[in-house]
Amino acid sequence: MRDKPAGLTEAELMAALTEGWGIEPHSVEYLPVGAGSYHWSVVDQRRTAWFVKVDDLGVEDVGRDDAFDRLGRSFGAALALRRDAGLDFVLAPIPTAAYAAVWRLTSRYALSVFPMVAGAAGHFGAHRPEDRVEVIDLLAELHEATPVVADTAARADLVLPGRDRLEEALQDLDREWTGGPYAEPARKLLSVHAGQVQRLLADFDRRVDQVRNTAAVWVVTHGEPHPGNVMRTPAGLRLIDWGTVQIAPPERDLWMLTPALARMLGENPVGDDDVLVRYTRATGRTVSPAGLALYPLWWRLADIAVFVDELRRPHGTGEDIAASLTYLTGYLESSRD
Repeated sequence: MRDKPAGLTEAELMAALTEGWGIEPHSVEYLPVGAGSYHWSVVDQRRTAWFVKVDDLGVEDVGRDDAFDRLGRSFGAALALRRDAGLDFVLAPIPTAAYAAVWRLTSRYALSVFPMVAGAAGHFGAHRPEDRVEVIDLLAELHEATPVVADTAARADLVLPGRDRLEEALQDLDREWTGGPYAEPARKLLSVHAGQVQRLLADFDRRVDQVRNTAAVWVVTHGEPHPGNVMRTPAGLRLIDWGTVQIAPPERDLWMLTPALARMLGENPVGDDDVLVRYTRATGRTVSPAGLALYPLWWRLADIAVFVDELRRPHGTGEDIAASLTYLTGYLESSRD
């Protein structure tokens, strides 16, 4: 995120670090990285560096408590996977003094703290063919650890997040959107592609019906194991960003190791699905074609819903909102029948 979180001061951030973790900041640097969350590098009085993350629980008050609970369950599962399942590749948060995985910073924002690890993550996009074997092995190990967090992690409900707001926007295309400078361009763009989005939603519903009856064999999933969440460190690969952990179909993770991600991004697929054979050999699980078809669609529609909602709401001219229009354009134009 390029823009800092609205209505949050660094003084509030530093006070919470001291109260929740006993961290007394010496220096604080905002890091304009990632998407969906805000990040800082904090060095404390002992010159220990920490990676600090703030999650936005929602623009509106309604739903924030549920969002905070979901985040707490996700990070709690990550802690258990590292501590109890012994998965060293899980870069879990540092618990507070009260052993909570996340701190309610304000009504709107949640705070979490991670060790500052030497290494480099990739960028969102398709995995390189030479990396897929390593990542599929991590995912197989993660999925095998499901019993450790079966009572901690939330179960997927297969409901598309933000669908109600997206469908509301689709019914509101005949009048001008006045939320900000990018609202009307977004309305015109969505108007052109409204039929496509409706067809995608109908396709999503059909695929959900095909996947729902597989619930007995669901596993603990990371949810977003793309290259941007895979960090190479001197100690080996680490999976980062555990805010979307769920008990779900294994394909929720696996599809990102297939050519489907490149196709969704309008890129030429490189490689094949051989890593899925390796996954089946390691776990004994047969990969479901229905699950592999569902999750690229879920990702595309969930992002479209987020960007449309942001662009309809009151906004200014920051870099992040401009990027939302760019990303929405890419998704809709690549969805053309």
